[in-house]
Amino acid sequence: MPQNSPQLPDNSGHFGEFGGRYIAETLMPLVAKLEQHYKDACQDAKFAEELDYYLRHYAGRPSPLYYAANLTEELGGAKVYFKRDELNHTGSHKINNCLGQVLLAKRMGCARIIAETGAGQHGVATATCCALFKLPCIVYMGAKDIERQQPNVFRMKLLGAEVRSVDEGSSSLKDAMNEALRDWTTNVHDTFYVIGSTAGPHPYPTMVRDFQSIIGRELRVQMHEMEGRLPDMIMACVGGGSNAMGIFYDFIEDKQVRLIAVEAAGKGVNTKETAAAIAKGEVGVLHGSKSYYLQDQWGQIEEASCISAGLDYPGIGPEHAYLHKTGRVEYLAADDNEAVDAFKFCSRLEGIIPALEPSHALAKAREIIPQMAKEEIAVINICGRGDKDVGILMNK
Repeated sequence: MPQNSPQLPDNSGHFGEFGGRYIAETLMPLVAKLEQHYKDACQDAKFAEELDYYLRHYAGRPSPLYYAANLTEELGGAKVYFKRDELNHTGSHKINNCLGQVLLAKRMGCARIIAETGAGQHGVATATCCALFKLPCIVYMGAKDIERQQPNVFRMKLLGAEVRSVDEGSSSLKDAMNEALRDWTTNVHDTFYVIGSTAGPHPYPTMVRDFQSIIGRELRVQMHEMEGRLPDMIMACVGGGSNAMGIFYDFIEDKQVRLIAVEAAGKGVNTKETAAAIAKGEVGVLHGSKSYYLQDQWGQIEEASCISAGLDYPGIGPEHAYLHKTGRVEYLAADDNEAVDAFKFCSRLEGIIPALEPSHALAKAREIIPQMAKEEIAVINICGRGDKDVGILMNK
């Protein structure tokens, strides 16, 4: 758990103008209770020890920092490292946060766990933790995502979770989160909602960021061990923003480290078929938080669209909105074709099949890294493995 955090929200959960807690009155006491339990857990050495035990011996942390020699030679610029969170148990960074939140749910005495998922990785990680700790689990998933992520749907069911299909709206991540919030509002007495991204009402953006910040803390130690200094640049994909905040957070105060987040442009940021909330969104409120969202001229949330189910969300976490507005993090966008090309490029060059999500970061890395000096160092967060996406890409 991070100590003396450089970018904490204020007492109302705001990062500047972003964040906050815009939720139904029914949920307010429960979320306030959750915030207090989380604060108490942060000060509890036994909670930290238990979380560390499972992160090390169950999830498989620390994840390796790998020198991508072939990619470095091919691109001809900076020295490239991969932070390999796809090697975690369940195949992505999502297990870091799920272990923390499910342990917190146990601490609060909650008897039932719900979650939302897009690509299925958060759903799989939540189902895994619920199997481990013998808790019932319900995962809400858009019908469109169920169709394109069948392997993860099977894994969730195999782990004992009930997967509930959501057919309304765009039948994707936004709508799954809507249904999970409705469930939570109805069952506040015994239910814990495990949110997978740095989104939702306070304290979720902070809590998810903190549980994921182990990625950046490990990276700092590993860079000093392998290179004796900090990297010059860190890149990550961003939808809601959990993996990006996880790797960026420990470096926010290190102004010499360039931080780049890559959104999913879909068919292009100038089209209706995009998920690039920073590039094309406006400030609004969704799922209990104020941030940038894709909206029409009347402020109605528009459907996001991209090839990656995990980035198919019409907004971005509030701390990312703040980091964009303050200029600390650069936000770029890669389209579907660029992500697919990068997926194939990395697979053939390094023998590592990335998920479509980090393939967006790899796409922009292919443009930026050749412009960097050979003595510079770049790190790309490979936050998920591509097994789940092979079916989507077999005919591309």
